[in-house]
Amino acid sequence: MPQEPAERRVVVTGPPRRARRTSGYYRPRTEIDEQTTLGHTYVRSLMRIQLRTGLTVFAVLALLIGPLPLVFAAAPDARRLEWAVLGFGLYPPLVLLARWYVRRAERNERDFVRLVEDR
Repeated sequence: MPQEPAERRVVVTGPPRRARRTSGYYRPRTEIDEQTTLGHTYVRSLMRIQLRTGLTVFAVLALLIGPLPLVFAAAPDARRLEWAVLGFGLYPPLVLLARWYVRRAERNERDFVRLVEDR
């Protein structure tokens, strides 16, 4: 009785795989990608911080610009004062407020990315 030839074993090779954590730990980025409740909480916290920053800027802007009509109405003969305040005096605080807002928003996003990237 002739013996059948044994099947030859084949070795398959490929690039090394990264070891996965099996401890049940999920990164925040995974939570966000999978749209879990925890991921939703992470995104909602970023949105709340950004909203708080925007509302702070709006409140400062309202306090800065809101009383101007009352100031101008109190001094009806001061036309040059109105032009000086509107033309020159208002722009530096607006630029500073805008710079603060942009820096704060970028810092909030950087902190969020640092949290999500787990660094």
